[in-house]
Amino acid sequence: MRNMNFEKLRNQALAEWETLQHSDKPQIIVGAGTCGRAAGALEVLDAITRELALCGIKAVVREVGCMGLCFAEVLVDIIKPGRPRICYKNMTPELVPELIEEYLVRDNPRPDLALGALGEGQIDGIPRLMDLPLMATQRRVVLARCGHINPESIHEYIATDGYAGLLKALEQPPEAIIDEVKRSGLRGRGGAGFPTGRKWELCRQAPGDEKYVICNAHEGDPGSFQDRTILVSDPHAVIEGMIIAAYAIGAKQGYIYMGAENALVMERVQKALQQARENGLLGRDILGSGFDCDIEIFAGVVAYVCGEETALIASIEGSRGMPRPRPPFPAQSGLWGKPTVINNVKTLASVPAIIRQGADWYAQIGTEKSKGTAIFSLAGKIQNCGLLEVPMGTTLSRIIADIGGGVAAGKALKAVQTGGPSGGCLPASLLDTAVDFDSLTALGTIMGSGGMIVMDEDTCMVDIARYFLDFVQKESCGKCAPCRLGTKQMLSILEAITQGRGRMEDLDRLQALAESVKAGALCGLGQSAPNPVLTTLRYFRNEYEEHIKDHYCRAGVCEDLVEAPKKRKLRRGAAQT
Repeated sequence: MRNMNFEKLRNQALAEWETLQHSDKPQIIVGAGTCGRAAGALEVLDAITRELALCGIKAVVREVGCMGLCFAEVLVDIIKPGRPRICYKNMTPELVPELIEEYLVRDNPRPDLALGALGEGQIDGIPRLMDLPLMATQRRVVLARCGHINPESIHEYIATDGYAGLLKALEQPPEAIIDEVKRSGLRGRGGAGFPTGRKWELCRQAPGDEKYVICNAHEGDPGSFQDRTILVSDPHAVIEGMIIAAYAIGAKQGYIYMGAENALVMERVQKALQQARENGLLGRDILGSGFDCDIEIFAGVVAYVCGEETALIASIEGSRGMPRPRPPFPAQSGLWGKPTVINNVKTLASVPAIIRQGADWYAQIGTEKSKGTAIFSLAGKIQNCGLLEVPMGTTLSRIIADIGGGVAAGKALKAVQTGGPSGGCLPASLLDTAVDFDSLTALGTIMGSGGMIVMDEDTCMVDIARYFLDFVQKESCGKCAPCRLGTKQMLSILEAITQGRGRMEDLDRLQALAESVKAGALCGLGQSAPNPVLTTLRYFRNEYEEHIKDHYCRAGVCEDLVEAPKKRKLRRGAAQT
């Protein structure tokens, strides 16, 4: 009965999808995710509707999520019957009449406005999008549907293999699902990299009939936007992953924890949850399997520390979001003291594909110890800002040069930071480093939740350390002394150095304080907070010494150390004599 109900739903979805793919009308597809809307996607949609009416053209206009090519927003794709899908970049309301007139009326595809073509066919003057370095380097598993389906249509999700993983999971015992996830090698994408299958196994084995699954969608890192993009562009993938996780551990209730400020994210996820309930994919007796599970959104507070799992739990319970000592770990005693699995958005969105295509398929992607793909928000002084997904083990140089298009404005690359505000800064000399959990950790940085910020020659590394430490110090909950006091003392030293009041002995104090905070802080926020300081001391110590000895900031960022070159030369000469 379960299979018959799902097959009926799937056949309906496939029929609608086939009709759409073989439409005799042109299709105009607008990327209207968070970044697309920020760039003016809704205004472009309005302009398209008006121009089609003026020209008397009947076309199918569709809204999709974000493909991750944020530098090219607003993206508008056009599919003429029998032609490849052409992706047009940086579209504006003013360009819409010109594009529609030229391509839909006069059959001029305007290669000068195009980014690339999707599909097997080719159009003269327009390269295949997947052949461009920015896409050829990528391997899209989690982001496969983003920018290709309407995120508000459960039928489009199902037509592209959505919920097939859930159906397959429900036909097996929970232990088999856990074993499949363990064999896949999937590790948590929220920062710690703990084996996902092992976490599920610990929770399932924990005593008690009441258990919970939580999706940590509290994305608080500056420059990090992959979780919200996935939820806006493909919300059902995360929901499907949560249901599979709940079935595996024996949970009947799930929560998606996100910041209340993300209105579009909440709207999309709420709609997807309602669609899942209406189609028998959530609630009682899911797909006739006898398994009951429901999921709710929990609108959390805007506090960086609530991204830490025990602080997140405290927030859901109605307390102030503050970490607690571990053990016990949430898998044994979590929400309301019950066994709880907490996974990141990217982790859960990976699960349906693993169950659908098998652990062996997933495990062949990536490296021996870091399986699968890594998703990063690429930002900073880079040509192509956006979202990317690459096999684990891809080097930083390929990400920055091929996908990112190199440093913006012809400047020299100086450093790249991975892992958000508590990640480390690596110099250009280490760009051949493979992006995986162990390689980054060995160099003093972390994978983190997936932020990657590129810095050019105009960046002061001492000021960068000060900036990120200022952020984590303000976001510290203050519960433990190492984080509360240690980060404040480190920040005071960094401020003195950037203001020309530093002393050489400050560098040893900074090093000692950073190591003490890293060793003694209660939670992951405090333990990783010193990373920007430790890595800049390790790789850019000469800049610290210039600030202290020469009162000189080579990037010209620290205002108290900026002076005319001639005056600086005279002062240096006087100091030498």
